Amino acid sequence: QVQLVESGGGLVHTGGSLRLSCAASGLPFSSVAMGWFRQGPGKEREFVAAFSRGGDLRYYADSVKRRFTISRDNAKNSVFLQMNSLKPEDTAVYFCAARRVDRSALYYRTANYDYWGQGTQVTVSS
Repeated sequence: QVQLVESGGGLVHTGGSLRLSCAASGLPFSSVAMGWFRQGPGKEREFVAAFSRGGDLRYYADSVKRRFTISRDNAKNSVFLQMNSLKPEDTAVYFCAARRVDRSALYYRTANYDYWGQGTQVTVSS
């Protein structure tokens, strides 16, 4: 059974930082591409950042470039999202997602991913 469990969300002030974690189980972690998405109040789920299978490729949404950093630890079957210089518009539920792949590539559409976590709430106050 595949499980993705996010943690690390919370309430911060504008300019603050948070580090989200996503622990994966039931997957051959070295053979999956991973992504982070978010869904703000009344909005559709949107892409935040993505990692290729081996971690050699990373891709970020323009809205988070130079503020957010995605990383992964294959030994711990985990991916992380370091979020700095947070803004009120970053307020959302953040989801990690996984997709089994047989090549190194990036995926940034929700439809590309097969497995999703339950999400963790991030709230940035002004």
